Amino acid sequence: MGRNNAHWFALPAVALLGLFLLYPFLDVLRFSTWDWSGLSEPRVVGLENYRNILRDPDFYNSLRITLIFGVMTLIPFVILSILLALALDGQPYERPIKALLFLPGLVTLGGATVAWYTLFSPEYGALASVLPVPRWDQSPFWALVLITLFTIWRHIGYGVLVVSARLKAIPKALLEAAAVDGATAAQAFRYITLPLLRPAITFLVVIGTVLTLQGYTAVFLLTRGGPFGGTEVLGYYLYKTGFEVGRLGYAAALTVIILVLTLAFALAQARLLREEK
Repeated sequence: MGRNNAHWFALPAVALLGLFLLYPFLDVLRFSTWDWSGLSEPRVVGLENYRNILRDPDFYNSLRITLIFGVMTLIPFVILSILLALALDGQPYERPIKALLFLPGLVTLGGATVAWYTLFSPEYGALASVLPVPRWDQSPFWALVLITLFTIWRHIGYGVLVVSARLKAIPKALLEAAAVDGATAAQAFRYITLPLLRPAITFLVVIGTVLTLQGYTAVFLLTRGGPFGGTEVLGYYLYKTGFEVGRLGYAAALTVIILVLTLAFALAQARLLREEK
């Protein structure tokens, strides 16, 4: 079969990709040039929504909260993934522990947030009866900490699996040769294991950044952007603008800007980590 004929087999997949990804995106681009509530007649305003976003203090506040949330989440997520994968590597209980770590990601998000709310509620939570729980319902900082811990808890199993898979691919002969040459365990990790883990770390950083910038569900279910707007990340600000305030055209423009920011951050991080090789 010729190569040209083989391309026809890819046509259905390309058509589905265009139907479910490209067409909705082009529609979002079209909506972003409208002043539209979803109920009223749309009015074409060109790039006015984008100009208004660049002058919108609420947008910059949400971007600031999102970046803080990203730093609070991403760094411990990557470090914990590496440490847990190293600690579990080769142990007899490695598989059951990995399964337990992965379990929170399989629980429905709604059920998980209900469990966390009933556990960590400062007023009547199960933990509050034995330990003092910070008033995260009144403090933006502690509310952000709660969202951070919840996010890490949900995804740490995935991070451990990614790092662990890369660890298994590192030839044991390299570590044995380093030990024969007198390298300590710390030196072997610094000069052999860590550099070879770089592709997995790059993947986790990029995926973590994308999830952070697009994060919305946990905030919606646990804090609704509060208290005092302290957890109003970009994803929640987008939802509020589109479906609570009723500015769908403005929300569509926000969607495009968040997409551009996500791509820019992901590409910059991937390039930075690649250049550090």
